[in-house]
Amino acid sequence: MNIGEASRRSGLPPKTIRYYEEVGLIRPSRAQNGYRDYRERDVHLLRFLQRSRSLGFSIEEARKLLALYGDEKRHSGDVRAMASGRIAEIDRKIEELQSLKRALGVLAEQCPGGDGPDCPILEEIAGSATLLSQAEKRV
Repeated sequence: MNIGEASRRSGLPPKTIRYYEEVGLIRPSRAQNGYRDYRERDVHLLRFLQRSRSLGFSIEEARKLLALYGDEKRHSGDVRAMASGRIAEIDRKIEELQSLKRALGVLAEQCPGGDGPDCPILEEIAGSATLLSQAEKRV
């Protein structure tokens, strides 16, 4: 099948499929005319890659997962360790976002929000205020 059909079946845009080929994640065969020729197995691997990426795994992590998926002698502990590492990274990002939310909330509370020009949010972004560091200390 051509890349358009592989795209339709996998749910990935052709550009992403070409990128996955470029970085060596998939290797479709080539027809006599030089065009890529995708098989059902390629579509299955593309779906696997799409799902691993949607779970937040990096390209390199997806490469490792793909290798583990293809290894009948794999240890499930290796896969679990990768998932646990991903969970820890997600938890770190959640904490970072919660901290940003709290800090921005404090700045928003300090902004009068009227017709006047004074805006502690813009002053903080410009670096001319220290409200954020003070706000973070209180939170």
